[in-house]
Amino acid sequence: MPTSNNLERFEFPKDVRFECSRCALCCGDTEAKQRTILLLRSEAERISRTASKKASEFAHRKRGAEPYAYAMRKKADGKCVFLADNLCTIYGIRPLICRFYPFRLDNPSNGEYVFSVTQECPGVGKGRQFKRRYFDALFAEFAESMRQNNQ
Repeated sequence: MPTSNNLERFEFPKDVRFECSRCALCCGDTEAKQRTILLLRSEAERISRTASKKASEFAHRKRGAEPYAYAMRKKADGKCVFLADNLCTIYGIRPLICRFYPFRLDNPSNGEYVFSVTQECPGVGKGRQFKRRYFDALFAEFAESMRQNNQ
C-alpha cells in the first residue's frame, strides 16, 4: 500500500490531453475489448449503502485480483449495471477504476507505480493537458482508497 513517503514514486504520461466526450465507451464491452470493472471491498460497501442495494445485486466476488474483491455486473448488452442513457447513475461514488479512466495505475515489481493512458478513448488527445498536479491528486485518491479498504 502506498504511504505518504512514496507519493512521489510514480511515473505519469507527459503531454497527454483528455476531455471526456461522454460516449460511455469505458462503461462496457466493445467488439475489441471485454471490460472488467473491479471494485475494492470498501467501494462495494459504499455503493451498497448509498444505492440501497446488496453488493450481490450489482457485483460478483472476484478472486485473484487483490486488492480488488468484486467485479461489477453487466447488463445483457455488456454495459455496467449503473449506466443509463450513457450516464453513470453512481457518478459521485463510482469506483476508483472509473475515476481514473482513461488512465490506469500499475505497480510493476520494481515498486514504482506507473500511470498509463489508453488510446482507445476518443477523448484522449483533446481538451486540456494534464500535468503532474493532476496525477498527484489521482495518486493521493488511490492511497486514500487503499487506506479505507484496509480498515
